[in-house]
Amino acid sequence: MDAMADFFDLPVRRYAVNGIRIAARCEGSGPPLLLLHGHPQTHAIWHRMWPELIRHRRCVAADLRGYGDSDKPAAAPGHSAHSKRVMAADMVALMRALGHARFEVLAHDRGARVAHRLGLDHPEAVSRMMLLDIAPTLDMYEQTSRAFAQAYFHWFWLIQPAPLPETMIERDPVFYLRSIMGGRPGGLAHFDPRAMAEYERAARLPGWATGICEDYRASATLDLEHDRQGRAAGERLRMPLRVLWGERGAVGRNFDVLALWRAVAGQAGGRALAGAHYLAEEVPGEVLAEASAFFGWAGQPSHASR
Repeated sequence: MDAMADFFDLPVRRYAVNGIRIAARCEGSGPPLLLLHGHPQTHAIWHRMWPELIRHRRCVAADLRGYGDSDKPAAAPGHSAHSKRVMAADMVALMRALGHARFEVLAHDRGARVAHRLGLDHPEAVSRMMLLDIAPTLDMYEQTSRAFAQAYFHWFWLIQPAPLPETMIERDPVFYLRSIMGGRPGGLAHFDPRAMAEYERAARLPGWATGICEDYRASATLDLEHDRQGRAAGERLRMPLRVLWGERGAVGRNFDVLALWRAVAGQAGGRALAGAHYLAEEVPGEVLAEASAFFGWAGQPSHASR
């Protein structure tokens, strides 16, 4: 059985934490590493990196609430059920349930926004953090330009009042998913058919449209309140931070990514990679090389993967 098939055959387990059930694949040994995905995908984004990651780390690849096989809570007043504070608490509870009080984080897109809040609210839990292709949410909203709004139109469409975006997405969720993922440089050619089948399956699950819309609505409202309050109080990420972004992507074109992260973190470094947005699938070797150097397994003996 090849390594990629091994990832897709690995069982997904659901863990009761923080009042819901979070789905995750867990494998490997060594220091724990939490892996978080973005929109509109699932934890399957890590499949190309997985064989190498599990040689060095106990990997926990989780689906965010509202995504994949995790629970999809109904919308709550003020979008509070999908705030990044609550989603971060899900992940801390998951890692504690698995016996990991302190861990590393590697996260992409929406998962990286959850990771940012996790690092602020639970600094004692995170030893090191690597974020892929985002700038801080507050800065991205406050510095939005026409070029960014056009590239990231879904940021402003998904936050429209229910049930407009949910109704339109639910008419053909796979069309929506393929349009979002295929609308970036390189189109859908980056994605393995097995991964695409997984993303499409998840998009058809009841509650998915509500989950993604509420995720974005929370980011445009309650999450911004939390960010503004934190900055006013001098809140900063304390752990070493590495940020990577795509040199062909909208984030790097529209924002000074590293400068924005250095303004909100004590120890931040990073650079652009030769991709667009879906870096773990577009340039997995580059991301792995960065992760090896940052998390410190370069030149170290591998841990057993089983």
